[in-house]
Amino acid sequence: MSDDALAPVYARIREEVAARADRLWDVALALHRDPETAFEEHRAARLLSGELETAGFEVERGVAGLPTAFTGRSGGDGRPCVALLLEYDALPGLGHACGHNLIAAAGLGAALAARAALGRVEGSLLAVGTPAEEHGGGKVVEVEAGLFDGVDAALMVHPGVYDWTWAPLTASAQLRVGFHGRAAHPTGNPTEGIDALAALIQLFNTLPVLSRRLPPGSHVQGIVSDGGRATNIVPEYAEGLFGLRGGTTAAREELEAELRSCAQGIALATRTTVDVDRVGEGYEHFRDNDVLSGRFADHIARAGLRLSEPVPGIYLGSSDIGNVSNRVPAIHPWVSIMDLEDGADHTPRFAAAAASPRARRAMLAAAEALACTAADVLLRTEVQERAWACLRDKAAAGL
Repeated sequence: MSDDALAPVYARIREEVAARADRLWDVALALHRDPETAFEEHRAARLLSGELETAGFEVERGVAGLPTAFTGRSGGDGRPCVALLLEYDALPGLGHACGHNLIAAAGLGAALAARAALGRVEGSLLAVGTPAEEHGGGKVVEVEAGLFDGVDAALMVHPGVYDWTWAPLTASAQLRVGFHGRAAHPTGNPTEGIDALAALIQLFNTLPVLSRRLPPGSHVQGIVSDGGRATNIVPEYAEGLFGLRGGTTAAREELEAELRSCAQGIALATRTTVDVDRVGEGYEHFRDNDVLSGRFADHIARAGLRLSEPVPGIYLGSSDIGNVSNRVPAIHPWVSIMDLEDGADHTPRFAAAAASPRARRAMLAAAEALACTAADVLLRTEVQERAWACLRDKAAAGL
C-alpha cells in the first residue's frame, strides 16, 4: 500500500487531531501545572488513563507492578501491534523542564486519533504509560515484565532544542564502589589504620587516565557519597557513586569492567577490600529504527517541521527507551520547542517553553505524525517487515 493509497487515512488522522487540539493542550498544561516526580505520578496516570478509558480503550492500571504505569488497548491482542509511549514524570525542583507533559499529550493524541481514524483494522493499538524516565526507568521494568512482548513498533517523540529524526542516547549505569579499611587514631596509632578514603581518592585520581582512552560517547563521573565520620578517625569505610555512559551498551559494559578492575587494583595496593555493586538496572543505548523514523519525518514535514540527522559527536544523555529499542523497532525523534541559543532542557527556561505556543504547535504536529506512523505499521505489511529487518541488521552490527 502506497502513501497515495493511505492519503485519505492521513487526512482523517489530521482531522481527528485537530478536533482534539484544545483538549490535548489542556492535558499538557494540567500536567505542567502539577508536576510529579519519578514513581509518584499518580494524578498524571489517573488523568491520562482516564482520557483513554473515556475514548473506549481497554485500560489496565498498575501494570508491571508499577502503581503509576498503565496500558490502554484498542483492537484486541492481534498483530501487528503498535505501542504509543507516554512519559509524564517531572524533575525535582524544575517541574516539566524536560517536556514530558508534551510527550504524554502527543502520545495520547496519537492514540485517540489513530483509533478514531482507523476504526477496525487487523492488529492492535496500545497506549503505554511509562513512569520514571528521569530516575528509576519505568520502561526497563516494563520490558522485563514482558509488556513489550508482541509489540511491532514502539513510538514516541521528545521535545528539545533540536529538530532531529532520532536522538543519540547513550547507555548508562551507576556503580557504587565501597572501600573497607580499618579505623585508627591518626596520631595515637596511625600505623594500625587502613585509610578507606585514601583508597577512594586514589580511584578518583585514576579517572583522568582512564578517560583519555575512552571511545566517543563514553565517560565516567563520580561523587563521594561517604567519606568518613570525623577528622580524628582514620576512615574505615568510604564510598563513591559513579555514573557511567557509553555510546553503545557494549561500550558501557567495557567501561564498567575497567572501573571494577581499577577499584580492585587500588584495593590490593592499599590493603583495603572493595565492593562494586550496580545501582539499578541501567539504560541501554538507543537503537533508532531508520524505517520508522523516516516515516515519522515524512509525516511531520507536512506540518512544516523539517527534521535532519543528528550532528555527529553530540549525545543527548540516556533514556530507558533504549531498553525498548533493543527489543522492538522504536523511534525517539527530537522536535524543538526552544532555540539552541536560548539554552537546553533541564532548565527553568525550558520548563517555561514546555507551556508555550510553540510547544503546542510541536505537540500537535508530533501527535499527527505519530498516529500516521502507527497507521503505516498497522496497514502496510512492507513497513512492518522492513522495520524488523532494520532492527535485526543493527543488532547484528552492534549499532
